[in-house]
Amino acid sequence: MNKKIVGVFCAAALAMTGACTVKVHSGKKPAAPTPTPPPAATAEPVKPRPKIRALRLFTVKNNKVELPGPIQFETGTAKLRPESDAVLEIVADYLTQTVQVTKHRVEGHTDTDGADAANQTLSELRAMAVAQWLIAKGIDCKRLIAVGFGESKLKVSPEVTPVDKEFNRRVDFVNAELDGKPIGGLPVDGGGKIAGNTCAGR
Repeated sequence: MNKKIVGVFCAAALAMTGACTVKVHSGKKPAAPTPTPPPAATAEPVKPRPKIRALRLFTVKNNKVELPGPIQFETGTAKLRPESDAVLEIVADYLTQTVQVTKHRVEGHTDTDGADAANQTLSELRAMAVAQWLIAKGIDCKRLIAVGFGESKLKVSPEVTPVDKEFNRRVDFVNAELDGKPIGGLPVDGGGKIAGNTCAGR
């Protein structure tokens, strides 16, 4: 319709009703509505990957496992102190990774304070306490032999200072048997006194 004619009609409508609505058609088809995209699929939560425990590197000299620190006990007893746990964890890792070591000797040693017989007994009890700690962590009891040496194998002699005594109060971890055969043909007890059956009660 001509814009002038539309203007006349609109003016008349305004005079009569006070309102005028004009719809202008372009002659083009109305655009198709934009399709609404479907809702995005809810992604499944990503499961965390299990942590892989790195293998430790160990140093073994003369079949003895070297450790970063000593195994500590309450004075005069076979009760392990909590600070020993970190070191014993290393021993447990070592034994877990070296299944070819079919017999491992846990050796208890003391300083020269006290009577010889009492020190011998204490060394056996401490060796057994450590062996039982390792067994509780999953080490096969048949792989462990607990042996006491008392004060018969001092690392420092004579003992002059408290540090000397600390060196002598120790627990050593020694490979005794490889694939079922004693290492070097030596007795698995190393010449010490066996503290008892590590598998007793199991």
